[in-house]
Amino acid sequence: MSPPQGIVPRVLQSWWAPRRVVRSLADMPERVLVVILLLAMLIFLVAQAPGHARAAALDPSVPMGARMGGSVMAVLFMMPLVAYAVAALSSGLMRLVRRPIDPRHSRLALFWALLAIAPAMLLSGLVEGLIGPGAALTLTRAIAGLGFCLIWGAGLSALSANDR
Repeated sequence: MSPPQGIVPRVLQSWWAPRRVVRSLADMPERVLVVILLLAMLIFLVAQAPGHARAAALDPSVPMGARMGGSVMAVLFMMPLVAYAVAALSSGLMRLVRRPIDPRHSRLALFWALLAIAPAMLLSGLVEGLIGPGAALTLTRAIAGLGFCLIWGAGLSALSANDR
């Protein structure tokens, strides 16, 4: 079965066949990788809005605009730099464990994992805004975190030089 065409079907399929999806994206140019990262970060920013709205309603000493301003700085400006550093670090670590991976493929695996968990992050943001802290929020965040680890790990494995 060939991977679906388009971003949304690939994001959905990444949850049950991440190796196949990431391997099909291996020839993606660097400029598209940057767009994927920024799209994931933009979705993460949107996902934080309900939680910030709830927090601003409960504690008006810090207005919604200030909360979102801090999130914009963190998510759109700082996180891409952190993502590039983590991708470089993971590429180096993969070489140490004798599963070398091209730095561009390391970035692809990480950036795609971030985009693939975006729906789970949106759900988590809604739960945070509507329900607040509790078991439901913990569960949605755990699903997003586990999904990220599995999709990223599968992507690194699928794109390492030993598996290609």
